Amino acid sequence: MKFIQTPLPGVIVIESEIYKDQRGFFVEAYHAQRYQESGIPDHFVQDNHSGSCQGVLRGLHYQIQQPQGKLVRVIAGEIFDVAVDIRRSSPTFGQWEGVCLSAQNRLQMWVPVGFAHGFYVLSDWAEVIYKITDYYAPKNERTILWDDTDIRIQWPLLDSHPPIISPKDAQGAPLRLAEVFD
Repeated sequence: MKFIQTPLPGVIVIESEIYKDQRGFFVEAYHAQRYQESGIPDHFVQDNHSGSCQGVLRGLHYQIQQPQGKLVRVIAGEIFDVAVDIRRSSPTFGQWEGVCLSAQNRLQMWVPVGFAHGFYVLSDWAEVIYKITDYYAPKNERTILWDDTDIRIQWPLLDSHPPIISPKDAQGAPLRLAEVFD
């Protein structure tokens, strides 16, 4: 496994070795000791699995209390996965990192506590699985606008069509007004 540090300290892209033969493939999707040695916690409390059609954008989500680290991977299709640093005291506050995760490349992304997370579906259909370090707490969930003009995420929108978003995500706050981490 390769653990690739991104320009945002703490956000890590994981590239697993893939073993292929005439029967198919094998990949080690998670190894607690190796992940822990690379700075990723080895304690996860919940696995989430979502399916979305092309053009869906989910995010930018985070929990202000019971904050969650997320280990994200795609088992069907392809997404553009994004982490935004929302730690006010960080030198990279408001900066983002985006990576294409797919069932083909089998990359994973670690999004630590202190970051908002979202993704945009590039394929006809995508299924995303992510491990989280604390339980989902709806009353603590916050959303930052996906198209915040201060963050300026370069979403790879297909045919420049607006993404399909939930009513909750449409009402997200701009970063300058959002409740963030210290």
